[in-house]
Amino acid sequence: MKINLADKLYYSIGEVAKAFDVNTSLIRYWEQEFPIIKPKKNKKGNRYFTPEDIKNLQMIYHLVKEKGYTLDGARIALTTNSKISETVTIIDRLEFIKAELQKLKASLADKDSE
Repeated sequence: MKINLADKLYYSIGEVAKAFDVNTSLIRYWEQEFPIIKPKKNKKGNRYFTPEDIKNLQMIYHLVKEKGYTLDGARIALTTNSKISETVTIIDRLEFIKAELQKLKASLADKDSE
């Protein structure tokens, strides 16, 4: 899953939820369930996620939403499999390449029809 977030030091929970196309309540729930997500909180209690938190959320999203893991299964996979981060990065790159190839194929098809 490719997320579109500007390069910043901190992201609000709304920005994160919009990037992952989920509700903010799901992000808060995952924060409770997965100890690797540790957003900074201000005095009002607003959460601010770091790029590291975003990477961790991306791994959780991949396991739970794309692979169909249960929360317990995802928690175990994150603690036992050190290559999950690598896998998610590779999948993102491959999805980008696939999208570029599809654009190229469409442009070639347009030229053939002319």
